[in-house]
Amino acid sequence: MDQKMMTEYIIQKYQEDEQIMIQLFVQWCQNHEIDSFALYQKAYPTQGTNEAMKVIIDQNEPLELEIDTGTLIEVLQLFGNDDLAFVVSEEAERLMK
Repeated sequence: MDQKMMTEYIIQKYQEDEQIMIQLFVQWCQNHEIDSFALYQKAYPTQGTNEAMKVIIDQNEPLELEIDTGTLIEVLQLFGNDDLAFVVSEEAERLMK
């Protein structure tokens, strides 16, 4: 595999994994009846609508899949979404009260 093919492969795998991260976030929000766009905006107030999240919400049906909060936070942090992980953590604490 040459360098260009390797680079393209790595980018493609990252994008696929990023889609899974977004799906997990959206599913967690749906499970807890939280507006995923509002929670995302709370973490990133200067960003506009997250188009990737919009596509996932529009194309996917809610699943009967329980997403562990700790796992979601770890996945968000793995992708550098520390602000979103922090907001999810705060929201999870609020839900427990």
